[in-house]
Amino acid sequence: MAAPTETPTAKKKHLVLWVPLAFAVIFFGFFAYALYFGTDSPQQRAIESQMVGEQVPEMDLDPAVPGRPGLRTADLATGEPKLLNVFASWCVPCITEAPQLMQLQNAGVTIEAIAIRDRPQDVYGFLQRWGDPFNRIGADPNSQAQLALGSSGVPETFVIDGNGVIVHQHIGEIRPENVPEILNALENAR
Repeated sequence: MAAPTETPTAKKKHLVLWVPLAFAVIFFGFFAYALYFGTDSPQQRAIESQMVGEQVPEMDLDPAVPGRPGLRTADLATGEPKLLNVFASWCVPCITEAPQLMQLQNAGVTIEAIAIRDRPQDVYGFLQRWGDPFNRIGADPNSQAQLALGSSGVPETFVIDGNGVIVHQHIGEIRPENVPEILNALENAR
């Protein structure tokens, strides 16, 4: 007995069923491509501060943890270059950069910090768990200092020259391969 053959009408029905699926696959393919490789990709969403080349904005931040000094603008214009790290205890990438900040501190770098939208007990716990490379930590509960710096998120690190001018911005966590770049920016800030 011969196998039944499809009629032209049956072939058209099968085609009609597969065409919407093919269009959906093509649509989602273009969407995925645009998401990962387009001009609005995550790698290109970092917003650089317009404050690079400008004086650090005026700030007078209370201490983020008891027994530690807060942070004032004058603390960033002491004649020696330093880092200003914007972080938060709830920030996972901030944990990732903690060993590199300790490495920079061990290399003699002065690191000041601003804790964004954080509670003193949480900042204290973060420092106990992941290390404390900071000289001063100012509390910025409403992100006002962060916004004044032109910071778009946490973590971010700024190189400040001895006159209190922002000379370099590092967006995102400092990874091991970024340490030489940071040290070079500090050396150029002298």
